[in-house]
Amino acid sequence: MMKHWIYAGIIALATICPREIMAQQEITLHNAQGEEMKVATRKALPVEAKRVRYPGFKQETLILKAGSLRREGAKALTCDILLERDVPITLRDGVTIYADIFRPTTGEACPALLAWSPYGKEIGGQMLDDVPARSGVPLDATSGLEKFEGPDPAYWVAHGYAVVNPDKRGAYMSEGNLLYWGHEDALDGCDVIEWIANQKWCNGKIGMTGNSWLTVSQWFIAAECPKHLAAIAPWEGFCDHYRESGTRGGIPSPEFPEMIAETFSSAHGVLEDQPRMIVEKPFMCAYWEDKAAKVENITIPAYVVASYTNSVHTHGTFAGYRRMASKEKWLRVHNTNEWFDYYTPENVEDLRRFFDHYLKGIDNGWENTPRVRLSVLNPGGKDIVGREENEFPLARTVYQKLYLSATDHNLQTNLPQQESIDTYQSTSAENKVTYRYHMDKATEITGYMKLHLWVAAPDHDDMDLSVKVEKLSKDGQPLPDAFGNHIAATGRLRVSMRQLDESKSTEAEPYYTFTSEQKLKPGEIVPVEIEIWPMGLYFAEGEILQLTVEAYQPEKASIPFGSAKITIPTKGFTYMPGQQTEMMTLGGNATEYANPQEVVTSPTPHNSGRHCIYTGGKYDSYLYIPVIPAKIK
Repeated sequence: MMKHWIYAGIIALATICPREIMAQQEITLHNAQGEEMKVATRKALPVEAKRVRYPGFKQETLILKAGSLRREGAKALTCDILLERDVPITLRDGVTIYADIFRPTTGEACPALLAWSPYGKEIGGQMLDDVPARSGVPLDATSGLEKFEGPDPAYWVAHGYAVVNPDKRGAYMSEGNLLYWGHEDALDGCDVIEWIANQKWCNGKIGMTGNSWLTVSQWFIAAECPKHLAAIAPWEGFCDHYRESGTRGGIPSPEFPEMIAETFSSAHGVLEDQPRMIVEKPFMCAYWEDKAAKVENITIPAYVVASYTNSVHTHGTFAGYRRMASKEKWLRVHNTNEWFDYYTPENVEDLRRFFDHYLKGIDNGWENTPRVRLSVLNPGGKDIVGREENEFPLARTVYQKLYLSATDHNLQTNLPQQESIDTYQSTSAENKVTYRYHMDKATEITGYMKLHLWVAAPDHDDMDLSVKVEKLSKDGQPLPDAFGNHIAATGRLRVSMRQLDESKSTEAEPYYTFTSEQKLKPGEIVPVEIEIWPMGLYFAEGEILQLTVEAYQPEKASIPFGSAKITIPTKGFTYMPGQQTEMMTLGGNATEYANPQEVVTSPTPHNSGRHCIYTGGKYDSYLYIPVIPAKIK
């Protein structure tokens, strides 16, 4: 197990120069208001590329026998499964996509779980085998029938569910152009949900589950309110691509989306070039508004799972839970990583209790489950896991200001009277400054933080800032968890994008408009509000809270998707142990590109020369922290 492993765990800082952006073919998409949006595209990998591990197109119906295997080392099937391969589904505009459907052999009508993504119907361009140590998920934790980040059909069919794994529009052999999230993609999901509900084998109740891309899809599809979508289980996924992933803090960051885009395959269409849109559309616009799910429209039951340590999804998962209109919604905050947590047996059983209640109508007491089950991280000690709460953020939160002092690099509870300045060279190796606060008693900090900061850039007209809040030992040493991971709450901001939307901002949570620039004038000192993503940290008496402010540097995402070689049967889908079976091996190349010239990298940061931080006196720079009193019993 690799506790707290997140995408950032294998992201290395790099100095990245933008490549020439070539003219690309555009397609036209429409938002919910019918407005046209011109969108850049690129080629996707062909289905025969090694990297995408496509097992081939074959329309057939099979009975996968109990005891058989999909691949060596995976969990054997515990029951017979009826598999329909490459089932055609016609969308509202006549486009045909293809799905694999796993269901019980009994013939009785059952609920269905939909796993919506472009990653392949089970074997595909992204798999846990590509991730170091499979992110702690043992190979035999699942059968190998599941698509990446999705539910394991072997488990769910054995408990009376169907699992539907589509290649969504444009993916692999499905027709059309391969789209990211947004209104049109969500309507495709709605079409498939209603198609499933009309199949004789379905009881008319459909749920959605899966993490990351599969969670983001749930936010968007559920917000369209398809009639037969009865419950969702979003397991870590952002709900606003611009604010939470592509342009967090107003700083274009295409590296992670680029890494994902490079793994996609399409036989018939082009790929929506979202990394290029991040660079070419740096301000909020109709396109990016379409990439923000209208989660307020979601009214169906939801089981939401979040963590504090996901560099892509933390904020959006909490935001989706808080903003959705569902009266029947639950939040569980774990302390490991999304994939490990999703496939941990007791969590799978917990999820089944939720779906049994809402998709099968079983009176199993699910409604008595605590509405919030919280974790609080304690690097160097023992985490709090599963603490029962009624809401998030916690109603008993007491907010406290810790003022920055540039004279001694400390944080203190009173505003320093003396004005002082911290300065660093933004493009040097020493491009940061730290401030510390020694806890005078055991303290829990759980919820939302912000940094109110007075800054100037004497040598430039802008600043890209990155901040983090972490816990140190009593003698000032880093406190990694048991697996060597360093836990930090993070924030970032391009200072010229600092304009707040006052109607949506709160004292603890700044909300930016991102619609225009406010460049710095020579000698201008300005206040900024830097949003820091949710965190839960426990400090013993004497331990240190450390705040770091530094010049932001782009991050190079480097998960080697496509590198692992996966061996599966050429025919029959599964095989019995010991049986002589013709096999084929897929994968083994993580560096294939549809067109290397279309690869998008991060623009140069808006940093040059000195960064100045002003504290004390009229410069009330402070860290705003959520202190949690103990529960009154």
